[in-house]
Order: sequence, then C-alpha cells, then structure tokens
Amino acid sequence: MKRVIDGDTIELSTGQRVRYLGVDTPETVHPDKPIECYGPEASAANRTLVEGKRVQLETDISDRDKYGRLLRYVSVDGQDVAAKLIREGYAYVYSRKPDIARLKTYAALERAAREARVGLWADCHQ
Repeated sequence: MKRVIDGDTIELSTGQRVRYLGVDTPETVHPDKPIECYGPEASAANRTLVEGKRVQLETDISDRDKYGRLLRYVSVDGQDVAAKLIREGYAYVYSRKPDIARLKTYAALERAAREARVGLWADCHQ
C-alpha cells in the first residue's frame, strides 16, 4: 500500500487506486465539496489501519467504479478495514447493487455505532 487518499480510498504501490466497497466516509478531498464533519478523523483512522501495511483485497461483483478505481473489500491481517471504520463511527454503510455481499454485516455495525453514539454519530448532525 502506497498511501491513504481519504477515509475510504487508498493507492497501491502499483499506482492503482482502491475504493472500499460497502462503506462511505465524510469527504476531505472531493474537488466540488467542502471538508465534511469527521472527514479528517476518518482519513486519520484509515491511515492508522492501513498505512505501511500489506493489504489484502477481495472482490464482490463490480471491478471498477466510474472513476476507474478498483472496488474491493480491504483487510489487514484478516481484519476488515471497512467494518472497523463503521464500528468505530468513522464511516457509514454505502451499498450499491450488485456489490452487497457484506451489507447485512455492515448495516448491523452501523446500527450499533449509531445507538452507542460513537464517532460521527456523536459529533455530527446526521
């Protein structure tokens, strides 16, 4: 893994960008949007989880998004990065058919984070 772009996108050492499947984080680098509440925290959390580490990539149905980024589930040492971001309140579920293999799991994690008012669920008006 070369670098973290934001809370849900990384760049591999090959130069390919990877957009995490099933999750979205507040914006920090979108050219047409301001930095959103909890965006910097989400990017920092993602950096802590993946920077300098070997990531494992898993596909669902779609290969790439409209920007040419690879669409993948990302894990480090067997830990699902998106699941951890959701659980800790840095991200919320973002599902688009046909890539919904982990939707139920992610939705349950988001419900728990909302109810516990962790991360963005405590600090941002959602």
